[in-house]
Amino acid sequence: MLDATTRTFLDQVDQHLTFLYPDEDSQQLASDVLEVVRPFVSLRRDVAPASDTLWSEADCLLITYGDSVVSRDAPPLRTLKQFLDRWCRDAISSVHILPFCPFSSDDGFSVVDYEHIRDDLGDWDDVQSIAGSYRLMVDLVINHISSSSQWFQGYCAGDPRWANFFIETKVEDDLSRVVRPRATPLLRATQTSDGMKQIWCTFSHDQVDVNFLNPCVLLEYLQIICGYLQRGAKIIRLDAIGYLWKETGTSCIHLPQTHEVVRLLRTVCDYVSPGTMLITETNVPNHENLSYFGNRNEAHAIYNFSLAPLLVHALLTGETGHLKRWMMSMPPAPHGCTYLNFTASHDGIGMRPAEGLLSDHEQSQLIETVRRHGGQFTTRRTSDGSEVVYELNVSLFDALKGTVEGPDDLQVERFVCSQTVMLGVEGIPAFYIHSLLATPNDEEAVKATGRSRSINRHRWDYEQLEQLLEDPASNQSQVMQELLRRIWIRSAQPAFHPNATQFTLQLGEPYFAFWRQSRDRSQSIFAVHNLTKKPQELRLSDLNLISVDRWSDLLSGASLVDLQSQLTIAPYQCLWLSNRPLV
Repeated sequence: MLDATTRTFLDQVDQHLTFLYPDEDSQQLASDVLEVVRPFVSLRRDVAPASDTLWSEADCLLITYGDSVVSRDAPPLRTLKQFLDRWCRDAISSVHILPFCPFSSDDGFSVVDYEHIRDDLGDWDDVQSIAGSYRLMVDLVINHISSSSQWFQGYCAGDPRWANFFIETKVEDDLSRVVRPRATPLLRATQTSDGMKQIWCTFSHDQVDVNFLNPCVLLEYLQIICGYLQRGAKIIRLDAIGYLWKETGTSCIHLPQTHEVVRLLRTVCDYVSPGTMLITETNVPNHENLSYFGNRNEAHAIYNFSLAPLLVHALLTGETGHLKRWMMSMPPAPHGCTYLNFTASHDGIGMRPAEGLLSDHEQSQLIETVRRHGGQFTTRRTSDGSEVVYELNVSLFDALKGTVEGPDDLQVERFVCSQTVMLGVEGIPAFYIHSLLATPNDEEAVKATGRSRSINRHRWDYEQLEQLLEDPASNQSQVMQELLRRIWIRSAQPAFHPNATQFTLQLGEPYFAFWRQSRDRSQSIFAVHNLTKKPQELRLSDLNLISVDRWSDLLSGASLVDLQSQLTIAPYQCLWLSNRPLV
């Protein structure tokens, strides 16, 4: 006898499956889904939290590899926990550990075995130890799997368990509209027990796309996601989700079936572990990215991909117009949803999210400036066969070592400004560990691996890192201490709730500024940022501060006595002008 919650769950799953697999017995498939998730339903709580209570102004996420910090005395995951507990405990609420499973390429995103932790990182106990102190975010690398995996090797050998798990096509099929993030050939010629096959590989020939037209593939991934939830994951990142469903003759990106799979995964997570957040990773133009909110029934959060290239462009040029226009065009996240804001990641600064926002000349200027600052780039092939820059590979700290005019002595100020903008805008802030640590370009890693993305995937020796963090003169100490201070200040301001009201202010070209108001309207914060290398004058009367309130700058602690006065704003200085004092 099924309880009411389970009956509702089966009905919802049946609707998803009817859309995805119209030629299959949807009721039987729904029963198969229930059979997969049944061992994990003990994770369910009696009362599911409301979706708009899953985050607050106190939330801040750290993105890191399991071995971004290493030591001789402990496995990397244990060392990571030591680093977090000593330096970040009061500032970071959530930790995204990038893929930690055995892999064959792409620093973890070509998964060989979803069920195990890499031996050189630690074990599941280490992962669960981090999950016990921080909200854990993990990757579900769902579009593809390693060519070395049991799945693909079994398929090639003719093992019936893995039959139809991968996408076979023909060279003559119409693939002209396929959108891809890479310039490598799409098809991989593969010898199988049934002869030579052309296999679909969106990213690389070692990352073989799985075939979601086969419902058995879906069942395998449901088993994997439930296993992650059982081991403490509270946030699931759906990697490269936009490319999931393929149909020849289409773009094979953002197809309706892909969105339906996201809705199905949300239904499963809500049933198995209420309160789980789903985040979709879609490094695409802004309007496409926004579609993954669905009707508040897909992702809880989407990456704010356009923020990074637009903010870097503004800081390198001193021109804020594009950043302002984008900010004004961004809709508030739907009720129960939010943005995940970031300015740097393990991949780099994506250029697709700048399409339609920066001109070709401006994109070229951005690319060339980052190249002069030691950065590199990767390309993708377009439908007409040409190659364009897909992402900039660079440490964000070094990307901001100067402007279009060249390097200068304002690198720290410019960089801290970039992170302060991220802390203030609508959504949850997410710091890549190498931004928090002001890590420079790792050119030696690029030489060692031959991959441009390695430039921003440095591995810190923990002993050396602690020496730098304890040295007040080091970039690492200066940046991290100031960023932690600003995170702590932010965490106590209801006007910085991820869903608090936001309006863009028009204060002239040097400034990027916006107004945030708490959901109960008790607090206003005017966030003002000088994005230029020159001092600027700011008339407080331009902000329309309410005269009966007492205003102060949360960042400097200075009170505003005369609301008609004029302030001199230093290069890259930021203000958080609040009508509530810092507690």
